[in-house]
Amino acid sequence: MSESTQKQVPFGLWSSKLGPEMLAGELRFLDVSWGGKGRTLVWAERIDGRGVLMVQRPDQAARALNDELSVSGGVGYGGGEFDVREDLVVFAASDGRLYAADLDKGRPRPLSPEWGKVASPAISPDGQWVAYVHRVNDEDVIAVVPTDGSQWPVKVAQGADFYMQPAWSPSGDRLVWVSWDHPQMPWTQTRLETAGIDMTGGVVRVGPRSSVVEKEGVAVQQPQYSPDGRWLSYLSDESGFWQVVLQDVQSGESRVIEREGVEFGGPPWIQGLRFYDWTQDSEAVIALGSVRGEHHLERLGVDGSARRLPGLEGYTSLAQPRVTTGGAVALIASSSKRPPRVITVAAGSVQVRRFASSERLEEDELAAARAVSWAVQGDDGDDVEVHGIFYPPTNPAYRASGKPPVLVMIHGGPTAQRVMGWEARNQFFATRGFAVLDVNYRGSTGYGRAYMEALFGKWGEADVEDAVAAVRFLDEEGLADGQRAVIMGGSAGGYTVLKALVDHPGTFKAGVCLYGISDLFALQRGTHKFEAHYNDSLIGPLPEAADLYRERSPINRAERISDALAIFHGAKDSVVPLDQAEAIAGSLRRRGVPHLYHVYEEEGHGWRRAQTIDHFHRKVLEFLVEKVVY
Repeated sequence: MSESTQKQVPFGLWSSKLGPEMLAGELRFLDVSWGGKGRTLVWAERIDGRGVLMVQRPDQAARALNDELSVSGGVGYGGGEFDVREDLVVFAASDGRLYAADLDKGRPRPLSPEWGKVASPAISPDGQWVAYVHRVNDEDVIAVVPTDGSQWPVKVAQGADFYMQPAWSPSGDRLVWVSWDHPQMPWTQTRLETAGIDMTGGVVRVGPRSSVVEKEGVAVQQPQYSPDGRWLSYLSDESGFWQVVLQDVQSGESRVIEREGVEFGGPPWIQGLRFYDWTQDSEAVIALGSVRGEHHLERLGVDGSARRLPGLEGYTSLAQPRVTTGGAVALIASSSKRPPRVITVAAGSVQVRRFASSERLEEDELAAARAVSWAVQGDDGDDVEVHGIFYPPTNPAYRASGKPPVLVMIHGGPTAQRVMGWEARNQFFATRGFAVLDVNYRGSTGYGRAYMEALFGKWGEADVEDAVAAVRFLDEEGLADGQRAVIMGGSAGGYTVLKALVDHPGTFKAGVCLYGISDLFALQRGTHKFEAHYNDSLIGPLPEAADLYRERSPINRAERISDALAIFHGAKDSVVPLDQAEAIAGSLRRRGVPHLYHVYEEEGHGWRRAQTIDHFHRKVLEFLVEKVVY
């Protein structure tokens, strides 16, 4: 559209084709794999809170495998929904049980007991057994059960606080898995363990357990055997970046396939994450690399060679790669202008198997994300580069003068990263005339372990400083109006929102806090098993660090919040209980600070229901127009 036909409308007041109902109706893809001799595609998707397994046979339309059951990994934050081998699929359901089903016919049959939670099923090479993670009363184990459901599960590994990612050797006589204990997190220090498995006569016999990798300050993940059984591969961050390691099974010697400055992994917040897969000839792994928030696929040969795979140039966010017999790779892909898709790529040619949304907007109607960085002062006085992903206001039907208002987005975790993939929320605001910046503050992943550890002991300080510096950067670069900046985040990001409004009143014209943390002591008392000792590294162990917990809890200085604030929370939140939001809202109410407070009765930690997603975006937009645009 030419400039002469564009309407002159102030930033933030543009009309967009990307409505809240479109965001609410989007699918979320969880995982993808191959079955049926490597020619059948199986993937898990979620819409309106329900998980569905989809099966697509060659030359057939995709169809749903499960009816009344909802597919959902139930350990911790979830993940590890299913595994498939030939025509057998095993999946975790929301009722806490493991089920097996044929890809074509028959009802799913339960494999595990009617109590506890399950995740990360791994079917044995002969299809007769499945290993998985089972949690009962906060006790985690690796268990094995026959896929016909004829026997009670047998514990293979127990005693550690956490387990994830069980994997079989090609001969089916050995299992390998990852474990770790409090106070570690799976990105600070883990073990890679293994044990022999003998199932002669249908009786499970577990051999002695041994550690393949157990080093102080080293995290490993995603163990996997090469198809020929020669190599045991895994990801390790010992070099400072997640890299692929190959261990010769016979000699025990290990070597790193290192690519300087490239991350081939990320923080395993959930079960079942996959960052690489073996080619069927065992000559290479197809690995997901990340540089400054942008993903690509590389073929890393066992001979040390490395090359990028062609055909994916239009995609900047990739996940869950899985290689089939003929060399085709299935994965979940998106970009800032393309909503997620399940795709397959072979010989540089991409085939889209499933769209997450109707994709009714043209790509030139959407904001193109780009990596940006700015400097802050580190502890030693030297400048530290902080990273982010910037979305300019974009809508070909409109133009405006001056600098736009900006939403400074703070991701949760805080050990996480925003990448240059599809962010529907960012596009919702960018197409209405807001600039949007995803801040990958110090503590984020994707930029090496040292950058992640820069938040250790400084949560509530370094992240806040980086967000404040981002506003100055955007204003000085002419990218946004520093006088009309809004800080927005959920969970740990919501904590940063509250802490920024407490420590830097007037820097942000408003804040939007989603299920945010206001009381660090209460969080420590009431959070779930996975994060029970997370704050030991982010702030310090209790009781030694009690003064820091008190000082950095926004609720203890809530009277300093004077900027407009919108608070959203789920009544069923078990990670950050509702009373954390109630306390902040009460302070704002008593002091007459402009605010919006809304509780979603059927939601927990994050929004899953379509009607919630729709309502949330409408209310936030109304709040921003009233408090920031005018």
